[in-house]
Amino acid sequence: MSSNNSSQKVVTVDEQAFEKAGEQAVDEDGFPVVDETPEFEAAVEQETQAKVDANHPDGIADTSDDRIHGVTLEQEERIRAREAELERISAQAELGTQDGREQRTREVASQGSTKRRREFQKRAASVDPMADPERDDPRAELSQDELATVNTEADRLATRLDGWSRAAISRRLAEAVVDGTDMTSAVVRVFEELQTARGGTVPIDALEDVDRGTVTIEGRVKTLWDSDSPAIQQVGLIADESGQTKVTIWKASDAPWIEEGEKVRIHEAATNWYEGRISVAVTGWSIIHFPERGRWWEA
Repeated sequence: MSSNNSSQKVVTVDEQAFEKAGEQAVDEDGFPVVDETPEFEAAVEQETQAKVDANHPDGIADTSDDRIHGVTLEQEERIRAREAELERISAQAELGTQDGREQRTREVASQGSTKRRREFQKRAASVDPMADPERDDPRAELSQDELATVNTEADRLATRLDGWSRAAISRRLAEAVVDGTDMTSAVVRVFEELQTARGGTVPIDALEDVDRGTVTIEGRVKTLWDSDSPAIQQVGLIADESGQTKVTIWKASDAPWIEEGEKVRIHEAATNWYEGRISVAVTGWSIIHFPERGRWWEA
């Protein structure tokens, strides 16, 4: 049989009070100093919310320097939202004072340009009523029979005029008819105007009626001959169903060589007059196309 002997130091209540008093600061008179500064402690709800925010997955995952330390996620979201709102207001203010002013200036300039153009068209309408910007489509002023005739003639002319649509031709015919021209004269006038207009292929016999320096012609090379001038690459005759004319290809144009008997289309050919006759020349601005042999650079 054994016995366990244990010794414990028994501390009385007075001794505990004395020890606490010894730990407390005293003033020069020996009286204990009482700290009157209130101690602020978080409420239970605040402590709970802080623990939730601190252990939130988003808060744990985001450890970058972009996080605002010392605030809860809710407070950080409010701060971020306020900063974004201030940036948006600042951007709107800048747009209203700078970019907005530029946009308004463009709108005013555009409105002024449109107004001046309409005023010019109205002045032109005093000479040519068809130029009136407020005038409706002239085809609406035709009777049903006149409109049918205009459309028929427009279909026929469209097959003979390169680059002009049936609608454009019918409008020009309607303008002439509304102006008082009979249908036959209107067809002749519109055909002559459009066949020499820029962008279309001009018949060779109509070159004399063209009032500009360059034309587009198409025909077959009838003959070629040598030139005494070293500046000339080739010279010959080109002909279509309406007639023929002389064509000169300058060496400086760097154009491809043409051959007798082949069909060519020359864009931007320069017109020249010599001894009362008109001819064309291929310059550096001209383009020669060979419809029957494809692209000349692939030949």
